[in-house]
This record gives sequence, structure tokens and C-alpha cells, in this order.
Amino acid sequence: MPTVQDARGVEVHLDCPPRRIVSLVPSTTETLFALGLGDAVVGVTRFCIYPEASVAALPRVGGTKDLELARLEALAPDLVVGNVEENTPAMFEAIEARWPLYAALPRTVDEALADLTNLGALVGAEAAAWAWRGRAEAARARLRYRAEGARWDYTYLIWREPWMAVSGDTFIAAMLAEAGGVNRLAGHPDRYPTLTPEELGGSPGDHVLLSSEPFPFKDKHRRELLAANGALSSDRLHLIDGELCSWHGVRMAEGFAYLEELLPALRG
Repeated sequence: MPTVQDARGVEVHLDCPPRRIVSLVPSTTETLFALGLGDAVVGVTRFCIYPEASVAALPRVGGTKDLELARLEALAPDLVVGNVEENTPAMFEAIEARWPLYAALPRTVDEALADLTNLGALVGAEAAAWAWRGRAEAARARLRYRAEGARWDYTYLIWREPWMAVSGDTFIAAMLAEAGGVNRLAGHPDRYPTLTPEELGGSPGDHVLLSSEPFPFKDKHRRELLAANGALSSDRLHLIDGELCSWHGVRMAEGFAYLEELLPALRG
């Protein structure tokens, strides 16, 4: 089995393909099943919901930030897969004292593609991972072709009370850049800046994207923003699928295709 370096710079080596994997990341749980490792996944978080039929009966080890160590111990994993941003340093410290841990943190599309094949190599599903990477790269190429010359400014909201957005140092911003998106907060010192409604939309042509996760924005929140900021335009406020803009792994191919479909509304 190859030695793989994760996002922390830690080298992870397994003597044989893992047979008892616990995933602490929803997008990674989905990816492991897509890579053919479903039978080896023995535990997930309460936020892991895909593939629905397969994960419904799996044991839960807490949330992405509140691991229940006793439940993890009972599952006797031979690999735990996490994410530097979604999980916590305290969780990683407790896990690494007992079990192998692989942690990702893709900030760019290229890093996410590399992480997909690194994970595949680690779990003994390298061929499947490269096949999924090929699908993602093909969808990315189609999006880039369709988006050539496009430029549209945006603010991408992920939370309400307080209103929070993403900066340029995020995987979300990297995905949107593939479609010509220019993040108004790209240079902000915080990865997830806090804003007021009055600060949204630097010019009448700016778009405001309201994500479906982690906060589930609905049409009533569009109306709320329009009422709070008269400079915003209703045709520039979009409800957007947060999973397809933020999940790395096998979901990337679908994410690129989704952004391709949105191009007419975003570049108009």
C-alpha cells in the first residue's frame, strides 16, 4: 500500500486496504461509497446523509465537531477520515493517539482533484478514484469552455444571524471561479467574513448567492435582504445548491455541470 500525505503534511500508511473505515465528513462518506468502499464504512457522523439508503442504518459517532469517542472506539476502526476545517484539532488529537487518520483540506480545485486520487490510493481504490477524477476533469473542461470570457462579481452567503460569506481562500470560491465568478471578498482577512445586509452588493450588477447549506436559505431570506438593502436587485439574488458548490470528492463532476447550467443567469 502506498504512503499518502494528507493536508496537514502527515504521511499516512496502511499495510493493507482498510476494512473498518469511519468517515467524519459528509462529502467523504459519499465518495467512499462511490469508490466501492461501502462495505468497509462502519461509522459516520449524523450529518452524513448520502447515499441515503446505505448510510441510514450506519452507527453515528456524533457530529463533525463533537465526536463521541466511546462510539468511535466501539467501532474499532482501522482508518478514520476527516477534514481539517470541518473537524477540530481536539478530535484529531484523540483519534491519532489510537487510530490512523487521514485529513483533507482542499482550497483549490486542483487540490480537491489530487485529494480524490490520494484517498483512492490510501483505501485501495486507486482505479475507481482516477475514473471519478476523469469525470470531474471532463465536466470542468466543459464548464471552462462555456464560461470563457465570463466575469460576474458575487458575494456568497453561508449563514444568517450573523450574515456570513466566504472569502477567496475557500473551495467554494475556487469552484465559482471556474465559471467566471469573481468574489467581492476575495482579499478579506477572514475566511468567512461577517457582513450586514447594507454591505452586500458593491454595484447594481453584483450577484448575491444564498447557499442551501450550512444555513438553509429560502425565498423569504431573499425578500428580507431586498427589504434591508434597496440597492439590491431581485434578479441578482440567487438561491444556490450549497452541496454542489462546496462538496469535494466525487460530487465535483455534478458541481461543474450545475454551474454550467447556471451560467446564463450569472453572466447576464
